Amino acid sequence: MESRVKDAVDLFMSGYNCSQSVFVAYSDLFGMEREQALRLSCSMGGGMGRMREVCGTVSAMAMVAGLVCGNTDPKDQKAKTENYATVRRMADAFKARHQTIICREILGIRAAEKSAAPQERTAEYYRTRPCARMVETAAQIIEETFPELLAGEPEET
Repeated sequence: MESRVKDAVDLFMSGYNCSQSVFVAYSDLFGMEREQALRLSCSMGGGMGRMREVCGTVSAMAMVAGLVCGNTDPKDQKAKTENYATVRRMADAFKARHQTIICREILGIRAAEKSAAPQERTAEYYRTRPCARMVETAAQIIEETFPELLAGEPEET
């Protein structure tokens, strides 16, 4: 079993947004094409479209939870409840480590973002942002919550 936490962080450090980095690190386990996973998770970056709301890494955790234990029957209240409870446990684990799941609070931003344009990824950006740690935390929580995801993977030698 090989953890994908480092893969998620490496994706972020290569320029993908927070949500993409977490989601794409696991998407192939569900037979999803990389490009499709990147597109699907792209909009959640920056606290959803850079609005600085729920951290994109938390959204990515919820998306993975949907792939693992999401329901497809609109009448199956038990399955919906179990999925929502899983998402809440994951969010609570994130909050326990970082006190919040809100992007702007993590970044220490008080005013609303006026621009949708992402900041250029520079050495200074990576040095001053906590986002790589958030990516790491989210990936760790995914692996703690769903250890079965990696159970069948061959170990690297």
